[in-house]
Amino acid sequence: MVDVTSKPEVYREATARGSIRLRAETIKLIREGRIEKGDPIYTAKIAGILAAKNTSILIPLCHPIPITNVRINVEILDDNTVEVEATVKARAQTGVEMEALVAAATALLTIWDMVKAYEKDCEGQYPYTLIQNIRVVKKVKERDE
Repeated sequence: MVDVTSKPEVYREATARGSIRLRAETIKLIREGRIEKGDPIYTAKIAGILAAKNTSILIPLCHPIPITNVRINVEILDDNTVEVEATVKARAQTGVEMEALVAAATALLTIWDMVKAYEKDCEGQYPYTLIQNIRVVKKVKERDE
């Protein structure tokens, strides 16, 4: 790990975003609340929060960060796309970009898990389902005090 002992704690914020492409029929089922496993949007939000809080366990050289807020937004953009945006805040010695990325990725994977039965083709493959464009879209660091 990088030694951050001498760095001051300052306000940090990061937002990550990504999307999942699904069949139009699957999006329709989500909108109608007919996914057998439950509500993928609600579940993705909870999964994203849990993932952000556990990032340092998942990523070996990540520092454990005292997160003060995690916000996960999940939006159906069109008949084939669900977008996830994860924002993480903390007062810490290092940034929260990894926490935001892990939160967004986990929320998207959770959606995939919840709808995979509807996404398979006749051979049990996922030719249409695609997680894409996971990236940091915003980073904030308060100036050192």
